[in-house]
Amino acid sequence: MNDPVFPAAAALKNVRPLRGVNVIAVASGKGGVGKTWFSITLSHALTRAGLNTLLFDGDLGLANVDIQLGFSPKNDLGAVINGEVTLAKAAQRFADTGFDIIAGRSGSGTLAQLPSQRLSSLRNDLLELAKDYDRVVMDMGAGVDRTVRTLSGPAGVTLVVTTDEPTSLTDAYAFIKLTHTTNPSADLRIVVNMAQSVKDGERTYGTILKACQNFLKYKPALAGIIRRDLKVRDAIRNQTPLLTRSPSSDAARDVEAIVQRLLASSPT
Repeated sequence: MNDPVFPAAAALKNVRPLRGVNVIAVASGKGGVGKTWFSITLSHALTRAGLNTLLFDGDLGLANVDIQLGFSPKNDLGAVINGEVTLAKAAQRFADTGFDIIAGRSGSGTLAQLPSQRLSSLRNDLLELAKDYDRVVMDMGAGVDRTVRTLSGPAGVTLVVTTDEPTSLTDAYAFIKLTHTTNPSADLRIVVNMAQSVKDGERTYGTILKACQNFLKYKPALAGIIRRDLKVRDAIRNQTPLLTRSPSSDAARDVEAIVQRLLASSPT
């Protein structure tokens, strides 16, 4: 059963927004920052807020949403691309969380080599399917390659996940720079993950904000800070969503706070 609906979510539920506005892309400059875990937990938190949510595993070469959840999909994105099923038919309800999942195909690097026309068609099909949901969360591959740019381009919000590691910050800045240069109207927001404390997370955000202001004359907003929490590793190891296994943990509360801010700022 869903938790009580957040006030902002109650007004948004079943409102069909403009094309792409209800899509949240989750991206990062590099791997290893907890992007997929965050995408799963974000989707779960949106569902607990009362919103009909779809999680799309857009990491076409290194998909692992199903692995983290111990989920065995009947169909995956590979079947869609091969023409065996439609994108809508590939969406399956994950009973433990209540949101739908379109799984990728782990280890199938060929999916990352889709021709541009086929990739654009996949994006358009996803935007059409998004009309049936309150929110669609896209777990994108790390980096700024053609696949990430094409799929995340129409998203209403792009959450850029980073940590305090220098390489993570550098790569997150590179993602923001390319995305903002290509699409100045893109709504990019920073998620600082695995912060030692809220104060440390704010310092990390300040570092990337300063670079964006100095070199891009752009100020990406802070979507939120997620504190380092051993409960996260425990949940991943047990292939169980954090909000199921440890719903009162620091990291769980931090993600739910991000959802509340997202919904409060939503135009729909």
